[in-house]
Amino acid sequence: MGCFSRRHKPVLPPLLLLLYIFLTCPSTDSSLIDGTNNTTATLSPPPNKTSRTGVPGCKKGLNPIFRYLCDRRAVWGIVLETLASAGFLLSVGLLLGLLLWSLCICISSRQHRSNIGGTVTSMSLFLLATAGIFAITFPFIISLTSQICPIRIFLFAVLFSLAFSCLLARCLALLGFAAARGWGEPAVALGLFIVQVIISTQWLILVVVRNKMPCEYSQEEFVMLQIYVLCLLAIGLILSLHFACRSCLTFSYSTGAARQMGKLQAALLCLTLLLSTCIWVAWITMLTWGNPEIDRRPQWDDPVLSIALVANGWVLLIGHGLSQVAFLCRGEARSKDNPLNFLGWTSPDADAPGLNSPKGGKENGSFETEAENRRGRRTEPSLRSPYDSGFYMAEIDTDKDFSIPRPQATNYREPYDEYYGND
Repeated sequence: MGCFSRRHKPVLPPLLLLLYIFLTCPSTDSSLIDGTNNTTATLSPPPNKTSRTGVPGCKKGLNPIFRYLCDRRAVWGIVLETLASAGFLLSVGLLLGLLLWSLCICISSRQHRSNIGGTVTSMSLFLLATAGIFAITFPFIISLTSQICPIRIFLFAVLFSLAFSCLLARCLALLGFAAARGWGEPAVALGLFIVQVIISTQWLILVVVRNKMPCEYSQEEFVMLQIYVLCLLAIGLILSLHFACRSCLTFSYSTGAARQMGKLQAALLCLTLLLSTCIWVAWITMLTWGNPEIDRRPQWDDPVLSIALVANGWVLLIGHGLSQVAFLCRGEARSKDNPLNFLGWTSPDADAPGLNSPKGGKENGSFETEAENRRGRRTEPSLRSPYDSGFYMAEIDTDKDFSIPRPQATNYREPYDEYYGND
């Protein structure tokens, strides 16, 4: 293809601009960074070595695999660990607040039965996955070792699969699928999540345990392990687009704040998955094609993955975490409003003349005419219905027999003898 030709300088993705800012002064320590264009992630020196003296921002004797956590010459590590720490604390705080709020709802509303258990469980799983995404940023800032490698391989795909499974289950619930209603929503999310757990565990068992090989992976192999996560992301994006189109174009009987909240929820869900898709396309492109093209492999591989983790974590937290918790709390508060009070309610025509006069007795004109004629109180003609027959129940004599005559059989004992030929 022409856009991948080497004769023309390729147009780099927007994510490369962030890398230029963070990596303006990269370290040139040959013991930590391999300048060759290898296709396999390189392992750092053994942990028993100590870093050389004179690294600005780090204390003497620090293990070299932790140098990017404090090295002021490579500011990308400090910036990313700050953003990751803030996101982790906010996610954990939001998770604890949601659990405490749901506990208070269950205790206080004894008469009001609230069906929010499934939604709260699904949101708790999502916030737990978001907090984990921020937490695994640190293994990608730390240099790759044989101990860090399994953590990267396993947790990267597993945590993203949990987050995208919760989003997919939420899309199914909003679209009205019966399997994703109530407690079915967290059940669907966990079912989709377990598949990626099996895939990652199988890879580790085959490579590390059975073959007894060191945990090394190429960039292409790392991307191949994320195929199932990409499928979850793609299906969730398609369903969110469908839900957004249906909420905006389809007529709904719900009006006012409920309809506006539905549109806003659809827009935020679609925007979250769309931005996540853009982030994944950017880091996969940089990891497999962009870094080799500019001769920055493997120097920029870890920064690319770390930036993707932090950016996607904040997109998930702001786009779905905070908004869904706000929608949940607001919807539960509305459901606990006082019921409608019809005491003193009057019809719209209550002020019309002649309708407020007190009425006595029955309001059926025919019954009233019949009753008053029987009592002899009314002599003047009254208003009668055009379907009035003039026959009143009061004129019926109880001593007379008004039953309808029925035919009687003469041969009631053996009525069918003649038919069957019996004399």
